[in-house]
Formats: sequence, structure tokens, C-alpha cells
Amino acid sequence: MEGQSHTGSNSKINFIKSVFRPRAAVQLLFFLITLYVGIQFYWFVAELEAGASSSVVRPPGVEAFLPISALVSLKYFLCTGVFNRVHPSALVIFFIACTTALIFKKGFCAWVCPVGFLSEMLSRLNGVLIKKTLAFPRWADLILRPAKYLLAGFFIWGIFVNMPVKALEQFIYSPYNRFADLKMLAFFTHISCPSLAVILVLSVLSVFIPHFWCRYLCPYGALLGLLGLLSLGRIRRDPDACINCGKCEVVCPGRIRITAKPRVNTMECSACLKCVDACPKNEVIGFSLAPRLPVSPKGVALAMAALFIVGVSAARYTGYWQNDTPVADYRRYLLERQFPRVPFKGMDAEKMKRMMEMMQKMQEQGRS
Repeated sequence: MEGQSHTGSNSKINFIKSVFRPRAAVQLLFFLITLYVGIQFYWFVAELEAGASSSVVRPPGVEAFLPISALVSLKYFLCTGVFNRVHPSALVIFFIACTTALIFKKGFCAWVCPVGFLSEMLSRLNGVLIKKTLAFPRWADLILRPAKYLLAGFFIWGIFVNMPVKALEQFIYSPYNRFADLKMLAFFTHISCPSLAVILVLSVLSVFIPHFWCRYLCPYGALLGLLGLLSLGRIRRDPDACINCGKCEVVCPGRIRITAKPRVNTMECSACLKCVDACPKNEVIGFSLAPRLPVSPKGVALAMAALFIVGVSAARYTGYWQNDTPVADYRRYLLERQFPRVPFKGMDAEKMKRMMEMMQKMQEQGRS
């Protein structure tokens, strides 16, 4: 009984240690922030749809899920010098993510991205349900791996090569882009059967083939991986002290051949530092910004948090965090979506729209 109790206490201690490791703590923090932003945005929209005066401020962080708008805004900024205010925080967050890639490889994916966090949680179910991680064939891995780079190339080509400045401007200030955050929310709150089926299939694949979405389909991660080739930091290994046990390669989510070279400089490295934790010999494998400037997991965690705090604070201070779309425009768009402009007998659509707006104003005056 004492042995069982001792074993149970050890497992609890190991679980607590795994949760409070620097990367796990940072991942959980950003996931909770994302969840809070999503809930706040949902209530913001729900109040407007109900015709109530908005008591919830629209959270700018929701624009992190508008990468296409960020790419279009980036090219527009590079061509004109104008940092548009339609979805400014989308571009700010994109700049921060690119900055992390130039320092910590594809570290955004392993330390910050909420989708990466969920993907990792699903991959852990593999060991729970199957008790043994399935080895995905390397030939299949090599065939599927270019897919995310092709997707990233498609967006980069379509925006940076094929879209002139006039087309960029038309897209940025179009209702489609201006209210893209509402469309994104509607995708989840009124999800279609095909979309739900795709998400379920990707979730199941992520259980049986760990990190399926991140490894094979995510164009955002592919772009950060390309930028990561220019990164100041990388995984370094001491070949003389290495015992070639291969444990680092077993735990690597990128399936990188770490023992092949003294330095890891590949697009697949996310600086998750799992290889560092798995190494049985101290200081054989580590992450460093230069051969003589090592960075501990705590250092990476603090740096990631600092980059976002500084970047977001600078955007707030300069006025490039919240968008310039009035709440009244959001309300009008939602109203038109509920009552589209279609001809029908009895009343003109424009007249009905004006009636609804008058009723909303009367309700707001009554509450005040």
C-alpha cells in the first residue's frame, strides 16, 4: 500500500511539474487570453443583435484570426506607407509573430498559438487511447509536408504579386473585410455540416497523427518557418558529448534529425525545447542566440511574453490597436444581415430598416 501511495504521489508531482513548465504555462496563458477575447467578442455581437446598447467593448485581439487581412494590410503598408485602421491589430499581431520567428524560430507555434496548443492536447490523447504512438511513415510525411508551404505560397503570390495597390485598397475598405470578424464568429456560431465535418476529421487525424494540422496544413506556420531560417536563435548540439541515444529525435514534433548536425536550422523547428528536456546529459543540447549566448526555457517564456506586451502596448499608445469602425456600423451591418434588402409585398425594405433603427433608438432612450 505504501508503494502504491508513493507511486501515486510521484505521478501527481510529475503532472504538476509538466503543467508548470515554462512552455506549458505560456501556452495555457495565451489560450486563456484567446478564450477570454472570444467570449468578449461574442457578447459584444450578441448585444448588438439583440438591439441593446453595447456595454461590452469590442476586443481588438480577435483580429489575430484574420491573417488574410493582415497580409493585405502589410503589402498596402509597404506600398503606400499607410497603416490602415480597418483591422490594425491583425497587422500588429502579425508583426509580433514575425519578430518571434526572427529570434526563436517558429516559436510562435509552440509557445503562443492556441490552435497549436489544442493540437498538442489532441496528440496527447494518442497515448491515452492507443497506449502507443503510431509511427507515421516517413515517405508519407515527406509527401504531405510541402502542402502548407504550397498554401502559404498561394496566398503570398495572390496578394504580393497579383494585387495592385488599387485592388488592395478596395479589399481593405470593402464591407467584406471591414466586417470579416463578424463573418468569422458566424462561422463558428452557425457552423455548417460540411465545416463541422472537416473540423472533426482534422481533430481525429491530430489524435492519430500528432500535430497533423500544424505539420501539414497550416500556412501561417509555414510562413513563420520560412522566416525562421533567418532566426538569431537555434538548437545547438555538442557532438563530442552526445551519446547518440536518439531520445531527442523521438520527442521532436517536427521529426527533425537532430543528431545529424551540430546545429538545427530547418523550417520545421518550433523551438519547443522538447529535445532539450529529453536529453539525458546536461548541456549537450540547448537553445542559444549565438554559440556563447544560451537561452533557458524560462528565458524564452519571458521573452515571448515581453514581445507581446511591448508590441501591444506600443500599438495602444500610438492608436493602432482598436479599429476605426463605429459601433453603429456594426449594428447596421447585423441589422441588414437579419433583414436583407429584398423586395416583398406590404412594405419597402428601406422603410422597414428605418423603423427598426427608430425602435432601437427608443429602446436605448428608455434604458437611459
